Amino acid sequence: MTTTFPDVSISTERLVLRPFESADVPAYTEMMNDEMVTAWTSAPLPFTTADAARWVGRAAPAVRREGRGIVFAVTEFLTQRLVGTVRLQDTDWRILAVRGEYATAPWARGEGYATESMLAVAQWLFRDQKFERLELRTAADNTAAQQVAQKMGCISEGVLRNAWIARTRTEDGGWTDIRTDLIVWSLLPEDLEGVGEQLADAGGYATYTDWR
Repeated sequence: MTTTFPDVSISTERLVLRPFESADVPAYTEMMNDEMVTAWTSAPLPFTTADAARWVGRAAPAVRREGRGIVFAVTEFLTQRLVGTVRLQDTDWRILAVRGEYATAPWARGEGYATESMLAVAQWLFRDQKFERLELRTAADNTAAQQVAQKMGCISEGVLRNAWIARTRTEDGGWTDIRTDLIVWSLLPEDLEGVGEQLADAGGYATYTDWR
């Protein structure tokens, strides 16, 4: 039984999803210190250059190497600028199911990049890797993440109550932890029928067929 994902890059018309490189450290550090990323992830606060270097150099490659999932740096095809990241984790190789997470740099929001990159990964996961389930979990108040799940064609399965710790700004400008619910979404191979083509027609980008 295969227990690791292959070391691949995935291309769409606008994006390239590839392994992280050392040159990504400055942009990744900046992205992870964005307020929305800080609020909805468990990343260290503040997120230092050393944190980014450890992630890029050791932690991210280990996710794939140890069979836990795979991490992609999402970059613009034309500029190679870091758009965001997609991570597959908690992989169950027996039932062929995995959980996905995504984050987008503030400058790249509103362009459909998160949906495009997640759909590209989903198509690769289902068609090439023969997986049967992709799960997403979004915090109850994270409407941007929920919109990505909906645009992908995910089905909302229910709520994990009080299951996550998010962060919110305090009056003095700091951060404090708050508990929140998580909405569980799932995507199955049959859910993808026509979704990529519909988004391509609406947004002007192509379907996702090129991985190597």
